[in-house]
Amino acid sequence: MESKAVRQIPATNNTRTGGPLSKTEMAYQVIREKITTHQVSPGHRIVLAQIAEEIDSSVVPVREAIRQLEAEGLVTFERNVGARVSMVDRTTYLDCMQTLAILEGAATRLAAPHLGEKQLAEAKALNNRMRDLLDNFDARAFTEMNRQFHRILFAACPNLHFTELVEAEWERLDYLRESIFSFVPERAHTSVREHEMLVDLIAMGADADYIEKVARQHRKRTLERYLERKTGAQATPTPGESTATGQ
Repeated sequence: MESKAVRQIPATNNTRTGGPLSKTEMAYQVIREKITTHQVSPGHRIVLAQIAEEIDSSVVPVREAIRQLEAEGLVTFERNVGARVSMVDRTTYLDCMQTLAILEGAATRLAAPHLGEKQLAEAKALNNRMRDLLDNFDARAFTEMNRQFHRILFAACPNLHFTELVEAEWERLDYLRESIFSFVPERAHTSVREHEMLVDLIAMGADADYIEKVARQHRKRTLERYLERKTGAQATPTPGESTATGQ
């Protein structure tokens, strides 16, 4: 039976500024990196003694690290079974994508007035690299460039809480799916065109509400294509919103 991940926003960084890391922090980072970089798969059993040996400590700080990761939904702990990497929960994935659409749209809206020619030029150059990649498609590379592109657009958001929440949801997506473009590679072509439209809207100083709507729909269309591929049915658009590219 699949165990469901606790649906909480994960911490993006457990590293303290200044001073050496504690053994608990070291264990936390080692385990978390193994999970988020896909060195261990969902369901993989985490052997505390092995982690303790890796960081040269007892298992006590490793247990504390496991409790932190369990609170973030990355690890599940069962009596007489032990700690395992949480299984991928489809509902959590859908919730994450819907949440990201709202958060990223709002963050992009707030950032738009603060984006200068340099940032927009960087976004355009990155999108051109993504377009070049379409002929010899690499889903993982495209996904990383896609993340960099959107980070340029929302990084100037004056509300730091928004940017932290967006980054947290991106990290959760990294764990849940290596690359959504592996499932819907055809989506990459329309995504590049939508990127270009979004940058042009920001450059021309378009209405902030419209920029937010376009950014939000851009994210939601990716989810819609994924759902269509999984179910074989046409996704139902959110009331008042079109699923047509550019609308």
